[in-house]
Amino acid sequence: MIAFVFPGQGAQKLGMGKALADAYPVCRATFDEADAALGEPLSTLCFEGPDDQLMLTEFTQPAILAMSTAVLRLVRSQGVAASFAAGHSLGEYSAHVAAGTLSFADALRTVKRRGRYMQDAVPVGEGAMAAVLGLDAADVARACEDAADGQIVTPANLNSPGQVVIAGHTAAVARAGQRAKALGARRVLPLPVSAPFHCALMKPAEDRLAPELRALDARDPSIPVVANVDAEPKRTATEAIDALVRQISAPVLWENVVRRLVADGVHIFVELGPGAVLAGLIKKIDRSVTVYSVEDGAGLDALLAGLSAGAKAQS
Repeated sequence: MIAFVFPGQGAQKLGMGKALADAYPVCRATFDEADAALGEPLSTLCFEGPDDQLMLTEFTQPAILAMSTAVLRLVRSQGVAASFAAGHSLGEYSAHVAAGTLSFADALRTVKRRGRYMQDAVPVGEGAMAAVLGLDAADVARACEDAADGQIVTPANLNSPGQVVIAGHTAAVARAGQRAKALGARRVLPLPVSAPFHCALMKPAEDRLAPELRALDARDPSIPVVANVDAEPKRTATEAIDALVRQISAPVLWENVVRRLVADGVHIFVELGPGAVLAGLIKKIDRSVTVYSVEDGAGLDALLAGLSAGAKAQS
């Protein structure tokens, strides 16, 4: 079985989607649709910048969603279908576009507001995130508890064995990083983000977005979407929206998401969108699975060749 997986914030890069839009009409049409839905030239921002605007959360989120959806439609136009979908943080919205839970236009407008609300929740400089490498999740959680000292710092992304991102107040994140090193972490890397995502400091953003999410014309997913908040497949619109609401201030359980997909029979993961971050994480989680990353024509060719070879081997 195949799962489509979609990247989150951090995967963006200047020029993303331009070669696809130039080469494939379905991709050009997707970016045109995004421009119309938002009433602004998102495609120009993706293709040409300015880079500093593309890096602003409220623009980054719809830009990645548009890129991922363009690649999704391209892959589907070649006859590739999936039995499951999932996405990392923002990518869960792309997964629900793939599953038909949300329309592309609704998802674009929602993630733009999501980005703005997340940025507004914490004044710039007061929150931070850092990647802790080489320490298991239980010890990272312990480091956060030891370092909190009345502030907030918690695991935010449990990405793969030995890679946990923490988030919270800037000073508390720094203390937790030092504590993690004392407990044996190989490295602690501050992340260049504008807000501390997926921690309790995001509750104001969650409270603002929740009624807007619940007002959307959401449909039952056509394929199960395994959610970040609990690594459980969502099969109804109500479950899907509830998971998207909770996701804003809850940790991303990416390792558990991948393990759940494998347990449910997925053996081929297809990453759709900019970069190949998820492919790297998935291979660290389970080396037995096959992973493809598609962000350009070469990636599409590799996917189609690999699936064709696999089909011939089974016949």
